[in-house]
Amino acid sequence: MRIAGINIPDSKRLEIALTYIYGIGRNSALKILEKAGIPEGKHPKDLKGDEINRLREELEKNYKVEGELRREILFNIKRLRDIGSYRGMRHSRGLPSRGQRTKTNSRTRRGNVRKTMGSGKRKLEKK
Repeated sequence: MRIAGINIPDSKRLEIALTYIYGIGRNSALKILEKAGIPEGKHPKDLKGDEINRLREELEKNYKVEGELRREILFNIKRLRDIGSYRGMRHSRGLPSRGQRTKTNSRTRRGNVRKTMGSGKRKLEKK
């Protein structure tokens, strides 16, 4: 089954399979199923045509997913950069933008760069 340009795995339960779509987590998936009138434990391979259509309609009407959501996030970050805000500057420099410390513990955001001499693994010297 294909929803919002994503192949939904048939072997997993529907509330888990919907989380493969960017922008939908567990809680959103459960709300979507409830509004579409589909029981929680069902698998995608067991869905009938009208159930699939209700699921697609619910997603298209009430949720931004995949490309549309990614585009909106990129525009928000671009707006922050253009107005020159602190958060925009942090985004452009590739540093944490939500107040985390950077002396240590920002390896993920910085790309595992070790900036000081003493940090990191030392190479063993041969005697």
